[in-house]
This record gives sequence, structure tokens and C-alpha cells, in this order.
Amino acid sequence: MKGFTDKVAVVTGAGSGIGRALAIELARSGAKLAISDVDTEGLAATEERLTTLGAPVKADRLDVTEREAFERYADAVKDHYGTVNQVYNNAGISFMGSIEASGFKDIERVMDVDYWGVVNGTKIFLPHLIASGDGHVINVSSVFGLLAVPGQGAYNAAKFAVRGFTEALRQEMLVAGHPVKVTCVHPGGIKTAIARNAAAVEGVDQEELANFFDKKLASTSARKAALVILDGVRKNKARVLVGYDAKALDLLARVTGSGYQRVVAAVTSRQGPTSKMA
Repeated sequence: MKGFTDKVAVVTGAGSGIGRALAIELARSGAKLAISDVDTEGLAATEERLTTLGAPVKADRLDVTEREAFERYADAVKDHYGTVNQVYNNAGISFMGSIEASGFKDIERVMDVDYWGVVNGTKIFLPHLIASGDGHVINVSSVFGLLAVPGQGAYNAAKFAVRGFTEALRQEMLVAGHPVKVTCVHPGGIKTAIARNAAAVEGVDQEELANFFDKKLASTSARKAALVILDGVRKNKARVLVGYDAKALDLLARVTGSGYQRVVAAVTSRQGPTSKMA
């Protein structure tokens, strides 16, 4: 894919899933990589793959919720490569359970990683991106940042917040005339381990939910998702929808407005296991 040669790209959550796929496709496209994750084993596997591809790579353990550590990390990446062109704020977690049954700490944890992790990565790297003269912020929201579903209240809240934050940032960069592009990504069901790694409220059969996601909802490979995302970045799209399901659900929300909520609730109560999350 053209447009990434010699770009310095930072990818959080690169130890697996979309993050790893993004790093690999960026490496194949000639980019220089700075990858991070809390999963050091997964991160090492991604680093090995990138090294095999011949890409320059800097790999570091990073918890995106730790702001001071994130600041030190950004400075280290800048010192290592001399510049930073692209930041893919991809790290995220999921939590399954109704709002009624979820604890405050459960919701806070999802917000800390999925929203504040994106805010940290964006604000901390933004000065470096502006200084590069050719910056791009890519924030990963979700199809659940376009419409809400039962049993995913915390995740919905975080991903809607990422969407609003990112869309505001894009407009601000245009108003200020800064050389920074901004893209918000909304993946649908992607074949990753996010559902299997998700926490859940007490009493919920997490394995059943993960099996439902893997068999019924995950329709797009991580590599395909990465290619769609990078194509959107290259074309400077404001919004990137990944997967036919994301496009269909986006259309549903656009056409029906708030009416989609009755549709989703009815379908979920008949077909999905999320009705058992109370």
C-alpha cells in the first residue's frame, strides 16, 4: 500500500488483533514502527514478525492508562526516530454485562482504557505530530460508537466518547490549520480475541458470549480490517467503517434515528445471549 514509506507509525495494543495486523501491514508498506502493549508475550511475537519483514521497530510495554509513562514513551519514540508521523490509538478492552449489574469499577476500567487511553495517546503525541509537518491521528472507536446495544453499556460509552473526541479533534485541526489529519475507525465484528479476553459481570457465561461473538458476529479478519483502515488513512477519510456489518448498522442508525433501539432490543431478546446479563 502506497503512502506509508518511511513514516514513523505508533501503534498501541499491537500485541494481537487489529493492532498486530496494522503493524504488519504498515511494515510491509515501508513504515517505521513503534509498537506497544501490556501483553509482553504478544508484543514480542509482533516484534519478531516485523523484524522478519525487515522493518525498523521499537517495542515497549505500555499501559495506556498510565499518563506519565505514556509521556515518557512518546519522548522516547521521538528521540529514537527523530519524528512521529502517525499514531494509531488502538488499545482497548471489552466488558460484558448490563448497566444494572455492572460495578462502578467495571465501567471505570473500560473508560480508562478505551477512552482515556485514546485521549492520552492523542494529546501526548499531538505536539510531535504537528512538529512533523505531516501528522495523522487514527483513533479506533467501534460500530458500538455508532449505535448502542444491550449488555455493552460501558463499552458503548467509551466508544461513543472516542467518536465525539475524534470528530472534534479533526475539526479543530482544520480550524487551526495544523498539518495533522484525523480519522475515526469503526470496526464491526473482527476475528480477534477481544471477546474471549473480555471480563463480565458475575453470573454471566463469558464463554457462551465469546462463542456467540466468534460464530455469529465476527465476520472480518484482522488483516482485512487493517487494510481497510490503512486505505482510509491514505485517503484521509474522516470515518472508516470496517466490515459489511458496520456499514449495515450505520445505515440502520442513520435511517431510523433513535428507532434502531427498539429493533436491536427485539433482535437481542430473541437471538442473543446478552439478555442474560442482568
